[in-house]
Amino acid sequence: MNAPTATATKDASRTKGPVVWLDMDQRELDDAYDQLVYAPNRDQLTKRRIANSAAVRQRIGEPLRFSYGPTPVEGLDVFPAFPTAAGGGGGPVAIFVHGGAWRTSTASDYSFIAEPFVRAGGNCVVLDFTTVDDAGGNLFPIAEQVRRAIGWVYRNADKIGGDRERLYLLSHSSGSHLAGCAVTHDWSKDGLPRDILKGAVLSSGMYDLKPVRLSKRSAYVKFTDAMEQELSAIRHLDKLATPLIVSHGTYETPEFQRQTRDFAAAVKAAGKPVELLVGEAYNHFEMLETLANPYGLLGRAALAQMGLGT
Repeated sequence: MNAPTATATKDASRTKGPVVWLDMDQRELDDAYDQLVYAPNRDQLTKRRIANSAAVRQRIGEPLRFSYGPTPVEGLDVFPAFPTAAGGGGGPVAIFVHGGAWRTSTASDYSFIAEPFVRAGGNCVVLDFTTVDDAGGNLFPIAEQVRRAIGWVYRNADKIGGDRERLYLLSHSSGSHLAGCAVTHDWSKDGLPRDILKGAVLSSGMYDLKPVRLSKRSAYVKFTDAMEQELSAIRHLDKLATPLIVSHGTYETPEFQRQTRDFAAAVKAAGKPVELLVGEAYNHFEMLETLANPYGLLGRAALAQMGLGT
């Protein structure tokens, strides 16, 4: 496990408590699932993300809005490919699942990631879904909504000008937990192709809920044995049919780094295609910004995976 960075140095005067997970006591584990401890510029980056999203909507236009389910939150924003871009209509579709500890944010906060994709000839879809607080502490409804939204995009790809045979998943943070559940879902149960997603870029995520359950996140997520088992992607790699790119920054929390490394190693051991990208000197929220840059670590990787140039 990587040592904490300068943003989260250990207090030498503190007496270490009983070990709860790996070599961590309760406080260390709680800190390892608290982004603010390792990314003190979180609030600044949040404001910048929202400002950049507003600026992107001014440049490329407001998204088309569609419903994928009966409740108001079950909607998605669609940014169609530029008609003049290579690939134009019928191009690949990037579907983005946002983070926020399962508790915060909406699709409009993440419009900023769409611009490089639509300018390169792809379509970009940003999902809305319920929060864990509104779901009474239950993660199952959120994971189900994300899967249902992906199914909606597949069935309605022609309506948004995309190619249903070229759907790609992008995600960050708790969104990568949900995306991990999606890529390890048995899509045949929904009457959809097993390889509905032709690729996925999962950044800064969680793929095993056991340590998360032991952390202070259990104060608002009502974890159960069934939830831990069924929504831990690393335990369902037999269903994985999507080539993966997974990533973390070197200034992320020790657990978010370890979760990504262990997941990549497990996918590789299962004989499935996976690439691990490491963002040198990037923290959790700065990694997301590289997705909105066609020359950034994640933006370049996602465009290449989709067969789009920069």
